[in-house]
Amino acid sequence: MNTKLTLTIEQSTIEKAKKYAQKKERSLSDLIENYLKALVNEEINDEDELTPLVKSLRGSFKLPEDFDYKKELTDRLSEKYL
Repeated sequence: MNTKLTLTIEQSTIEKAKKYAQKKERSLSDLIENYLKALVNEEINDEDELTPLVKSLRGSFKLPEDFDYKKELTDRLSEKYL
């Protein structure tokens, strides 16, 4: 269930965030929700020890539902080493 949330943020930050969201073809609400989820999961998974770069990328894109990770990895490794 989605719930409306009111935030107080500097206008310039909001404008920059909206432009960023538009470039990523996502809504600002979606970006903020994923960021908050990442923060909550980070506390739960502190033992994972992800680098700051990886943490910043978490939730930044969505894969197609039919994406086959193992096939893609095999193909890329084959290209690299064969």
